[in-house]
Amino acid sequence: MTPEQTAIIKATVPLLETGGEALTTHFYRIMLSEYDEVRPLFNQAHQAHGTQPRALANAVLQYARHIDNLGALGALPAQIIQKHVALQILPEHYPIVGTCLLRAIREVLGEEIATDAVIEAWGAAYWQLANILIGAEGAEYDRLAAAPGGWRGARQFRVTRKQVESAEIVSFYLEPVDGGAVVDFQPGQYLGLRLTIDGQELRRNYSLSQKADGRTLRISVKREPGGVASNHLHDHVGQGDVLDVFPPAGEFVLASGEAPLALISGGIGVTPTLAMAQAALEQGERDVTFIHYARNGDVHAFGDVIDGWARDYPRFTAHIVYEQGGHEDAPSGRPSVEQLQAWVPVEADAYFLGPKPFMGFVNRTLAQIGLPETRRHFEFFGPAEALD
Repeated sequence: MTPEQTAIIKATVPLLETGGEALTTHFYRIMLSEYDEVRPLFNQAHQAHGTQPRALANAVLQYARHIDNLGALGALPAQIIQKHVALQILPEHYPIVGTCLLRAIREVLGEEIATDAVIEAWGAAYWQLANILIGAEGAEYDRLAAAPGGWRGARQFRVTRKQVESAEIVSFYLEPVDGGAVVDFQPGQYLGLRLTIDGQELRRNYSLSQKADGRTLRISVKREPGGVASNHLHDHVGQGDVLDVFPPAGEFVLASGEAPLALISGGIGVTPTLAMAQAALEQGERDVTFIHYARNGDVHAFGDVIDGWARDYPRFTAHIVYEQGGHEDAPSGRPSVEQLQAWVPVEADAYFLGPKPFMGFVNRTLAQIGLPETRRHFEFFGPAEALD
């Protein structure tokens, strides 16, 4: 990019701050209505709720702010790359996105603001970022294909077991149809699935809820009201059925270490923390505190697993809290500062996941009780300050 183009990009930051979500909403409207080939890559529920437009607006804003110092973007590019790998975003998708983005900028801002020079600058900026992502994603596809038990693109897995975990969550145990090995993955990662529902292709990501064993994968899926993919999996996919599965991906992973480990989850956020807890307990090198918040006992999943860990591992402690209908083993109420102060060791590495308001509360509370930012880990597609 030329210095003049860089200056133009930085000058558009105030416009993005005030109207970025409107621009990205229009961008998605153009792309999803006119380009059928990319529609399976996007979750329509996230479109309706504004989740994807907000996430893209956050990413575009950060990129524009740091156009001349991309190192300041921190973990965001790696998060994007891993999301793209899980959904199998390919180089041929990028020209479509670029065309729609530039058109949205012109149509939302108007020709007086989005002049030819502005559009040219944003075209150069887009392809600067696109080429970085294409290269990094290609390297990750190559790595996964070359790894023992790895593969490229979709691989067929058979459902060998379907287990109800709660009133809302069902686990699917998957083994490759070809009988081969399964690539190791890091605790906290997720799988991409390619589904065909009523003749339409959809792609979705689901967390791996047990650690790697080289043979089997397990995902645990919450039934979402109106969720096309989750309801299809719950109601129409059973033992013996075959699914198209993409290789594991994700940056929210358990790092090795000896410090105490605090795993804090709300609702379906429990799934990656299960794999993390299992891996840490079997290594036996650190104390593990497992904190889970559920609405009530009916939707509390994996209680037997957690109770078994409490019996079998002296270094494991569990705290379960129900928002409604608690009992002597599970107090009732919402997450509180007092609970996290009492339960999270000040020297712990804390991993937390759940609804965004829940994560915001946990992040603020952990900061308040003195846990440094470097010891607070979470999965959130957007700037960390958005949780504050």
